[in-house]
Amino acid sequence: MNMKRGFYIGRFQPYHNGHQSVLEHIAQNVDEIIIGIGSAQLSHHPDNPFTAGERVLMITRSLASLGCPFYVIPIEDIQRNALWAAHVRSMAPPFDTCYSSNPLVVRLFSEAGVDVQSPAMYERERLSGTEIRRRMLAGEPWEDLVPREVARVLTEIDATERLRKISQND
Repeated sequence: MNMKRGFYIGRFQPYHNGHQSVLEHIAQNVDEIIIGIGSAQLSHHPDNPFTAGERVLMITRSLASLGCPFYVIPIEDIQRNALWAAHVRSMAPPFDTCYSSNPLVVRLFSEAGVDVQSPAMYERERLSGTEIRRRMLAGEPWEDLVPREVARVLTEIDATERLRKISQND
């Protein structure tokens, strides 16, 4: 039997209900999922406040009951788009299909000869890391935009306070 393995990459800053929806969809179409944490080397910046380890925790706790085996792989940027798909493939277990709606990711994997599927984005206007971080900084409700386990991780690491501190000017 041939095992079908799908690949999904994101920065997950933070992991949110849109990511959860896409991964639940992917899980219905594959035997295993590889989740790449993009820009793994970045943290403690207003656009990338969380470490790769914190993002692994958010994802693994949120997907505990997914019903499909998954692997979470931190992937650092190499700043060379022409080589990026090969870099990702060297860091991840072999996969058959890349799932992404990011135009650059779609283009780079397509050019590398990888089958790419673009799943529908779930409530994209509300469900984005940018919007969640904005709400956190503004003191607005954000918890309903992320899985319960992510809200717990973000509370555990005092994410709102971190965001406030790293967003200040000196």
